Amino acid sequence: MLEGRNAKNPEIIGFACSYCTFKASEMAGSLRMKYPDGVKLVQVPCSSRVDPAFVIKAVFEGADGVFVAGCHPGDCHFIKGNYFTRRKVAALKEMFDTFSIKDKLHLFWVSAAEGRRFVEKVSGMYNEIKEKKNAGKTN
Repeated sequence: MLEGRNAKNPEIIGFACSYCTFKASEMAGSLRMKYPDGVKLVQVPCSSRVDPAFVIKAVFEGADGVFVAGCHPGDCHFIKGNYFTRRKVAALKEMFDTFSIKDKLHLFWVSAAEGRRFVEKVSGMYNEIKEKKNAGKTN
């Protein structure tokens, strides 16, 4: 899944709601804002459409981090989609905590007008994972 990985740079898979977060990533691109190369986005119709199996598969196939991002609570185009997402991710985090990989999963809300917030969230997650990944390595 993640061929050609650089051992030091994290690979992050992001599931982005097509109405808000994916639009924010497009806005960031059109404003020439940069986010790390290791971030790969998967556009989904709604964050609630992200099956927990997708997240588990991404982690087991080598992703250093996975995020699910959607509209702010109350702004979902499918009314309650992000509330379902919040419950799913909370359950997944609890399961990941059992395996001490809770930090690999993030959930955040980004509206279509928040390109800067998208870049900040993704870059922050990337830097956090990179710091942990490279902690203790000498080369």
